[in-house]
Amino acid sequence: MYIQVPNIVPLDNILPDEPLLMMGAGPVPIPAKVASANSIVINHLGNTMAQIIEQVKAMARYVFQTESQHILGVAGPGSAAMEMAIVNLVEADDKVLSICNGFFSSRLAEMATRAQANVTRYTVPNGEFADIEEVARLIEEIQPRVLTIVQGETSNTVFNRSLPEICALAKKHHCLVIVDAVCTLSTMPLEMDKWHIDAVITGGQKGLSSIPGVSLVAFSDQAWQVISNRKETLRHWCLDAKLADQFWYKKSYHYTAPVSGILALHEALRLVCNETLPKRFERHLICSRALQASIEAMGLSLYVPAPARLNSVVGINVPDTINSMELLNFMSSHYKVEISGSFGPNIVRIGQMGEQSRAHNLFRTVHAFGSSMKALGKEVDLPNGVAVLEASLQPLSPSSTSNL
Repeated sequence: MYIQVPNIVPLDNILPDEPLLMMGAGPVPIPAKVASANSIVINHLGNTMAQIIEQVKAMARYVFQTESQHILGVAGPGSAAMEMAIVNLVEADDKVLSICNGFFSSRLAEMATRAQANVTRYTVPNGEFADIEEVARLIEEIQPRVLTIVQGETSNTVFNRSLPEICALAKKHHCLVIVDAVCTLSTMPLEMDKWHIDAVITGGQKGLSSIPGVSLVAFSDQAWQVISNRKETLRHWCLDAKLADQFWYKKSYHYTAPVSGILALHEALRLVCNETLPKRFERHLICSRALQASIEAMGLSLYVPAPARLNSVVGINVPDTINSMELLNFMSSHYKVEISGSFGPNIVRIGQMGEQSRAHNLFRTVHAFGSSMKALGKEVDLPNGVAVLEASLQPLSPSSTSNL
């Protein structure tokens, strides 16, 4: 007697008639070229795939701002790329300093702990970026072999503004640096080689405007030397960087690559390169600042003070009279716009990554957000918010672009 399959509802009966505008903390809307590429399946080995992989690596080097010959794709989310970096660079009893601003930076610390490292956590006060003097003190005291840090903490919208200085400080103490750039890569400057970063992690589904499930990690030459010199066989097979290198650099078999996702990533990277990083950074900064100004013009407040505020994910304080989940559901059902809740604080988050940073998406989101607030009983000045949004969507002055 076979087990009976329960009544299965077709996707047409589950998905909304009109696709939601994804304006949360990721995934983000994807361009038509990316969606089209994601519908194609080819052989994961052979000359066609080899040519695509070569171009993905070349474009990724530009986006990471590195000359590294050790850029690897990961079949999995950004967290899988995180884990690849950790388990290949961290060994049992290594001293690791993890700078923890929130949920995802703490995940790096947890992964290092599971790798049996001796982990010291520097928990940064809420709403602040890592203090360079405290990092310097901890490095002197602990003498870590590896330091982990996020450029931007997606969970609470904090930006570690002193990242370049922290990386330079770590290098002086011969400490490897692992940086999570999942929500920041291609939305703001990150210069892997110039800043002396040893591993940079990103996912496809945020700044790059590709699909979830295919991620990238770039290793420096120094990091790769550490990986190559490991004597103990890595316990992780899929995440073994030396095995992944067989596919990404030697046209050999590791596992069946997520070919559709790699094709999508190829097109996403191509669009980034065509736009160029300086223009892309400027577009993201203009759109995020316009959104922030619009929210405040409506009479609402932002969660993180300006010096520590992340531009790629914007946190908004939810008034005490509003239930955040009710707000999210109302926006989704009435306006077909989806934003994100939080990992603890009473905030909602609006993303400004990739295709989210387009004027038409901002106007639709601000209207949906303000109208939903009003419908749920919070009086906001929506006309003023829209007017400020329109006025703020102007090219940056030379002084602003010089600080990118």
